[in-house]
Amino acid sequence: MSACRSDPDQEEAVERRIDFWRERRMLCDGCGHEFVVDLDWIDRLEQSGEKCAGCGLTCEHEDAPRVTVDPADPALDDDLVARFAWYHTSTQPDWPTKSFEPAAALTPETRMRMGGDRHVAEWAARQRAKALHVGTYEAAIHNMLRRMHDQADHGSQFYLYRVQLKATVVVREGSLIDPSNFVGDVVLDEVCPPGVDVARYLNYHENPGGLSLALGVAAIACVQQVAIPHSDAGDTEWAPDAAAALENASALPVSVTGRLGRFMRPSSPRAALARELVATLASRLLVNFRDGFASAARFDEGEDSVVWARRVSSMLDLILSPGRLLQALDAGEHRQA
Repeated sequence: MSACRSDPDQEEAVERRIDFWRERRMLCDGCGHEFVVDLDWIDRLEQSGEKCAGCGLTCEHEDAPRVTVDPADPALDDDLVARFAWYHTSTQPDWPTKSFEPAAALTPETRMRMGGDRHVAEWAARQRAKALHVGTYEAAIHNMLRRMHDQADHGSQFYLYRVQLKATVVVREGSLIDPSNFVGDVVLDEVCPPGVDVARYLNYHENPGGLSLALGVAAIACVQQVAIPHSDAGDTEWAPDAAAALENASALPVSVTGRLGRFMRPSSPRAALARELVATLASRLLVNFRDGFASAARFDEGEDSVVWARRVSSMLDLILSPGRLLQALDAGEHRQA
């Protein structure tokens, strides 16, 4: 990746090694025991299938083990934070928006339901006060898949942004526990007091145990953007084979019989085969990626088989072959924030 073209003094951003399968460091608040596990262990803990080896606490206890920051994480070095490339995924084609006006799209009816212009203005001010979030590549991809699964964004166009910070940013000392509220928002002034541009925080949700950043748009030097999944990516063998298999399956919906029939929409053998293909691919992924990937790869009745297969293959590429997408970003223009 090259430096921002309009700023010859901006150093080249540094890419960190992408490793979705890395082990995570855990800390038990009950006994202080620290240990290293994989994501499968964390998933079993959340299902009450594991416990702290030091004191036996399970997930039902408020002091149960949780991911913690790896003291060897290079992002803990204040001098390196601005040198790293950071990432963000969004459905916004112009993130971060320079003239963000959250109330612009509200209809008169919505404004009335919100209590009138004064309440709308207060709400808009709160929206503008929110921090932006950037993190590792792994966290950005996880965020997109989580949104597709949890927030009905299956059909939305997403964009991956590579973010380069200004070399002069002031980084808050240390790191915070994830400061997000229940909807994932962070008030910028609460984590970045005057004189501070960037705050590190332990991410519990995307790339658990990794460090993400809360910051304002003024901390960003420039961004590069690519639409995802990328059209030039994808398994050149799996996609044609999957598309051919779907074409040979019937597209005629079959009604479900029995007591549950009235509650279930008819589904075709083609859609059933697509679900089987996706399940096989998902089994190759980390446990906390599988549901999001299945949502992102969902086959809709009547969808073109070739288009679907290439999209699914490209989605898998984001995780298994990220280098292809980074090359696409390398070729993209730098946009000043």
